Amino acid sequence: MAAAEASRTSGRRVTRGSVTLLPALAIGFANSAHANTVAPLNYFLHAAGPAARPTLYLGWVFTAIVTLVTLIVAGLLIGAMVRKRPAAQPDALSAEPGGIRWVFIGTAVSSVVLLAMLVYALITLESVASPASDPQLTITVTAYDWWWKADYRDDPNPARNFSTANEIHIPVGEPVKIELKSADVVHAFWVPQLAGKTQTIPGQTNEQWLQADRPGIYRGQCSQFCGAQHAHMAFEVIAQDAAAFNAWRDAQGRAATVPAGDAAVAAGQHLFEERCAGCHTIRGTKATGVQAPDLTHLGSRRTIAAGALSNTPDHLLDWIEHAQRIKPDALMPSIALTTSEAAALSAYLAALH
Repeated sequence: MAAAEASRTSGRRVTRGSVTLLPALAIGFANSAHANTVAPLNYFLHAAGPAARPTLYLGWVFTAIVTLVTLIVAGLLIGAMVRKRPAAQPDALSAEPGGIRWVFIGTAVSSVVLLAMLVYALITLESVASPASDPQLTITVTAYDWWWKADYRDDPNPARNFSTANEIHIPVGEPVKIELKSADVVHAFWVPQLAGKTQTIPGQTNEQWLQADRPGIYRGQCSQFCGAQHAHMAFEVIAQDAAAFNAWRDAQGRAATVPAGDAAVAAGQHLFEERCAGCHTIRGTKATGVQAPDLTHLGSRRTIAAGALSNTPDHLLDWIEHAQRIKPDALMPSIALTTSEAAALSAYLAALH
């Protein structure tokens, strides 16, 4: 909601005259220039891993070729408009010598360039098909309308295996295998700065690999139109050093713990198990639903609702009470709560770190 409000605010017309408008534009351009350096989906300028870097260069080369062709065509068109034919009788028809030669030259040059582009694209695809070393971590990502489930199930220690949602943590400098599934329709898993797009198809498991060269938060997005809330089906890949990743995985594998003796938290847990447990899981409690995100460590996540809102107490309560206003047609219903119920549920969810 905060992001949406900011977007609506930034889109308002300026009506106070050019004196106000010009400084605002100057500031806006400066901010845009800064934002471009960190734009999460700016895969044309930024690559943060070996699975994305070859396609970055491919994009640069193809853009250069397309730009050159555009300039050549534009130059030829301008030349044709400026150049004047010699005067001739109005009813005289005559062939211009040498015209067919340029058709042959243009066809030959175009064919060579297109063939070279094809070869380069195939070489690039081969270079990103598999990592240089075997991945030591496998994450199964399942796409739902409209969120992402991430299963960490490859550790021999069951205490380190769990499910989370819309947030994928990986260790820096190591290739990670991603197994992709879909629970409903065709989606596409895309982390622009780390790898290309791979579809998730019902009844089929596709594979991709990611590797981040440096710690950071990398925005991911469904890039296959999948319904009303396709644009609000985002996720984050958080790359951490090995120690931080292992600490995170150890913490995520634990069951939920809440403060004992807190009446508000206890009331919130009872309310959750009564009204939310049919869809959501909180490990260590009676909530064992499998149709919606696992909320065992909800408080550790940066966003909720697949990136639609930042994870704050106000946004969380807003999402619970107005889910259909925030993401119409999502399976999450808008839940009516009294003031005391809202306070109790907020207290319980805030304890889920």
